[in-house]
Amino acid sequence: MRYAYPCQITRHEEDDFVVTFPDVTGAITGGASRAEALELAGDALAAALGMYVELREPIPVPSPVLDGQEVVAVDPVTAAKLELYTAMRAQGISKRGLAERLGLSATTVSRLTDPGNNSRIGHVLRALQAVGRDLVIEGRAASVR
Repeated sequence: MRYAYPCQITRHEEDDFVVTFPDVTGAITGGASRAEALELAGDALAAALGMYVELREPIPVPSPVLDGQEVVAVDPVTAAKLELYTAMRAQGISKRGLAERLGLSATTVSRLTDPGNNSRIGHVLRALQAVGRDLVIEGRAASVR
C-alpha cells in the first residue's frame, strides 16, 4: 500500500493555513504559510497513523486525489513500519509470533511497529521479509514552493 494521502489546505483567518487529511482521523496541522503547513503535514500524518497502530485499528487506505488537494507521504521508515503492522494484522501474526520468527524480544518487535519510535530501516526491512513483504520507494515530481 502507498502511505501517501491527499490533504486539503485551507486558509484560516488572514495568515494561517490549516492542513487536514480526509482519510485520516486526527491528522491536522497548520502553519503561518502554505509552505510551512505542508512541511509540518508529514509529521502530523505519521503521528495520526501511529494512533491507528496504538489503537490496533486498520490503517486507512488513501482515497483518490481530488482537484485542489495535495499529496503528503510519510517518510520511508514510517511507511515500512505501517506496512509491517498491516501485514501482521492481515496474517494474524502477533508481536510475540514475529519475535519468535526473528529471534528477538516482543518488546523489540513492538518498537519495530511503532511509527513514533526510531528504528533502523534495515531492522524493519528484515521484519517485513519475515512476513513476506518488501518496501518499494518511488520518486515523484515535487511542486516547487
